[in-house]
This record gives sequence, C-alpha cells and structure tokens, in this order.
Amino acid sequence: MTTMPSDDDLSALQATLKQQGVHTLLAQFVDLHGTPKGKWVPLHQLPTLVRDGAGFAGPSIWGTALPRTGPRSEYYARADLRTLSVLPWMPGVARVACDGFVAGAPFDDCPRQVLRRATARLAQRGWTLQVGIEPEFFLLRKVDGRWLPFDDADRLDKPSYDLKSLPRQAAFLHALRGALEAAGMKVQQTDHEDAHGQYEINFENAEALASADNVTLFKLAAHTLAERQGAVFSMMPKPFANQPGSGLHFHVSLWDGDRCVFAHEDGRAGLSTLGGHFIAGVLAHSAGLTALAAPTVNSYKRLVVGESLSGTSWAPAYVAHGPNNRTAVVRSLNGRFEWRLPDASANPYLALAGLIAAGLDGIDRALDPGPACTDDLFALDLAQIRARGIALLPQSLEQAIDALRGDEVVRAALGPSLAAEFDRLKRAEWTEYARHVSAWELERYGALF
Repeated sequence: MTTMPSDDDLSALQATLKQQGVHTLLAQFVDLHGTPKGKWVPLHQLPTLVRDGAGFAGPSIWGTALPRTGPRSEYYARADLRTLSVLPWMPGVARVACDGFVAGAPFDDCPRQVLRRATARLAQRGWTLQVGIEPEFFLLRKVDGRWLPFDDADRLDKPSYDLKSLPRQAAFLHALRGALEAAGMKVQQTDHEDAHGQYEINFENAEALASADNVTLFKLAAHTLAERQGAVFSMMPKPFANQPGSGLHFHVSLWDGDRCVFAHEDGRAGLSTLGGHFIAGVLAHSAGLTALAAPTVNSYKRLVVGESLSGTSWAPAYVAHGPNNRTAVVRSLNGRFEWRLPDASANPYLALAGLIAAGLDGIDRALDPGPACTDDLFALDLAQIRARGIALLPQSLEQAIDALRGDEVVRAALGPSLAAEFDRLKRAEWTEYARHVSAWELERYGALF
C-alpha cells in the first residue's frame, strides 16, 4: 500500500486542486462486473477520503456478499492519490480511484485489491507487468425497441478503417481523446473497427494496476461524452449477430527494472524462454480464464467459429499461440504477447489478476507452450483443429464457469469468497438466460407443431 500522506501534504494538495477549480472529488471503485461505482465527495473531505474512505452500504455493491448488519456491512473506498486526475468533461470534479476496505482492513473481494495482490506476487520477484489494453466499443441508438448503429450511413460490408464514417463521429471521438489526454492519459490512435458503429481507441501501456484504472477512466469519459452526442456508448461484446464483436485485447510484457524479461537478451525476434513459460501457463489455464475474460452470456456469441459479414470474427476460439497470429488466443510478438481472449465486458482488474496467476504458474512449472501455430485457424474445420491437438475454448458461460470452478490457480487469484460469489452470480445469469424465451424461439416453434 502507499504511504499515508501527512496533514501538510494533504493541505497543500487541497489548495492546489482548489486553484485548479476543483470543488468535488469523485471517489470511484468498481464492482465485480467492472462497472464504475462511487459518490461525489466535497474537496474539504479529502483527508477523510484518504485515511478512512467514503462509506457505502456493502450489500448494495455487486460481488461483496457483505451482510446487511454489523461492522462488516460497511464498505469504505479509500483514495489512491496516485490516480487523482481532474475531469475536463465534468468541470470542478477530480476523479480518484479507490481501494475497498471493510472493518479497517483491505477487503479481499474488492477487484482492485485482487489485482494488488497479484502484482505484489510479481514484485516479490522484482518484476512488474506492463499492459496495453485496447478497448473496442460501439456507438448505438435505440429506435422502436431495436438497437442500431448510431451512424445510419455506416453500412459497408467491410467497414474496418473506413474514412467516410470515421469523420462523421469526429465530435465524439475528438472530444474523447481530448478528455483522456487532459486527464493524464496518452492516446496513440483511434480507428473504425470491423462492425457497423464500432470503434477502437488505444492509449499507452502502463503498469497493470494503472492500466486497469485507465480503462475505467476511459469508460467514465466515453459514457458521458456519448450521451451528450445523443448516442449510447456500449461495451457489449456482440450486439449484432452477423458482425464482429468487441474485444479488450491485452498487450503484455514482463519487466525487471528497465529490462524486458520477455525479450531475448541477444536481441533476437520473438519471446524469451521465460516468456514462453508465461504463455504456456496462460494456455494451460485458458478454459478457467475464459470466465473472467468473457464473463457474460453475450460473450459467447463472439467466441464462436465462423464468418461474419466482413469475412471474419477476429475473436479466438482455439487455445493456441503463434507469431503475429490474430486467429490464436495468444498472438506472440517481439518481447510481448497479445492476449486476444478478453472481450469488452471483462473486468480488467480480475482478468489481469487471473492472467498473472496463470503466467506465474507456467513459469514456476517451466511449462512448454508447444509448437507455434502459423495456420489461419479460422480457415480450418474442427476435424483439422482436433488433428493438430488444439483445444477449443468454452463455448458458453456455463462451460466457462465450470472450468473456473475446477481451476485452483485462477480461483486462488480471486480468493475463496470472491470466487464463490463470482460463481454464484454468473450461474444465476446463465440460468436466467437459459429460461428466457426469445423472439427467435417463438418465430421458429410458435406454430410449428
């Protein structure tokens, strides 16, 4: 944990913020689903927010499983001042990411605390994980009960990198980039993705915890700015059945000070032996990790084999790795790899914690990642995939939850109580979905028999 600042330091910080026009602090944390939560706190309460935290009714937060009475019913969000940033889209407000505390101790089931524990395991070995997270998202509108792309003219069969529709959303996209950069993030690029109304914005990589915080800040900005344009910002993995879904790809590298331990010391291309072990752990635990990386019923409309309107889904379905292979779950690069499994609905704190646990297990057991795959896996049929000994990722939320239940390494990263609560909530989601009668079923079966 960070060192507690002195009274003088806090007074000086308050004065600086006041000079910048800040009168309110947004004390923000995330629930089990990765949804930002919090409250507004007057600037003069900064010392209390740092030392004690802002109080919340614990049972009102998804994933806490806290009781309704007694000292453990209160959830306190304590400010991490390293994350303090003025919000240009919300004049007078500065956001600070918070860690969960209960009964005066770090709360094990707070997603940010879960990731803190994971990064602490790396720190014990002198390592830090650098992660670049790439959020894909849709801009939507709802018309007569139907969800449609916000841009009605966005209709190309292959819309990736379209420079006709991209400028039509310039007001939102430029405002979003400006807001993120003013809040301390550095945007690298913005593009139109491979589905109608779909975009991607990339920002610089950062240490794992900071990168997850950045994704959360991105969500806060994007929701607000999209609403001002009359659009709905959506990180639903797959809103349109015949088009690609939204990923949340992680670019991952491991560092020992200024030295990337995933890179070959002699400068050769590819990944070091240690990097191979880390990837092998990720592959070995891919089934259990899928529950964290693809945590919704809708996620499994994205993780399917088959073509989309544009020609491909871009979502991995097979447990394999390969050099610059976007059809595998792990795309290996020089000194880093891209984990392509996570979708836009993933809680980045939990997904990263699971990834670290899997990678360290691969290192500790010196696992072999197996031969690199250079095939276009999307072009092979299932028989050819099986002949190569390549496993299929879980194809439903139920399968993924079952896999997580049997994966002690990934469950340990969550901790026993959060793992149990994740299992309970996600099984309830699956059951509710399984019992739902859809329009497709009525059309197919209503008058058939």
